[in-house]
Amino acid sequence: MDLRKLKTLIDLVSESNISELEITEAEGKVRIVKADPHAPAAPVMMAAPASVPAVAAPPIRTAASIAADAAEAAALEAAETGHIVKSPMVGTFYRAASPGGKPLVEIGAPVKSGEPICIIEAMKIMNEIEADETGAIAKILCENGQAVEFGQPLFVIDRRG
Repeated sequence: MDLRKLKTLIDLVSESNISELEITEAEGKVRIVKADPHAPAAPVMMAAPASVPAVAAPPIRTAASIAADAAEAAALEAAETGHIVKSPMVGTFYRAASPGGKPLVEIGAPVKSGEPICIIEAMKIMNEIEADETGAIAKILCENGQAVEFGQPLFVIDRRG
C-alpha cells in the first residue's frame, strides 16, 4: 500500500466518528485505531499477507432490516386471508398526506384498487402508494415515520372485505 493511500485512510479515521479501520489487500493488512487524545499515539503496523484464507463475517443486521423481517413474518402469517401490499421503493413510510393529518386508511377501512393508502418519502419526494387490490385493510404492518425497504410488506388487504 502506498503512503498517499495510507495517509488518506489515516485522515479519514481522524476526521470521522469511527474509532477503528482495518483494510486487507494483497500487499498486506493495515489497521488504524483512533487513539484517546490523552493517551500516547499507537504506531500503525502493516503485516505480510497471511496464507490462511479470510473467512467472511456474517452480515451486520440493521434495525430496519430486523423490523422488515418482523413485518414480513407478520405479513406471511396474514397472507392466508388477504393480499399483501409491498413497498415499491426504499424510503420513509407515512400514514397521512401531511404531518398531523388524518391517516389515509385505518384498519377495517374499505379500499378500492388505485386508491392512495399511504405515502413513502424518498429523496424529499412524497410518493402516494396506491392499493393494488380491492377489499378492506386487515393489518397495517409499518409504523408512521418508519424506514421501509423495497419489497417490504406495508398492509394486508382482506379481499373478502
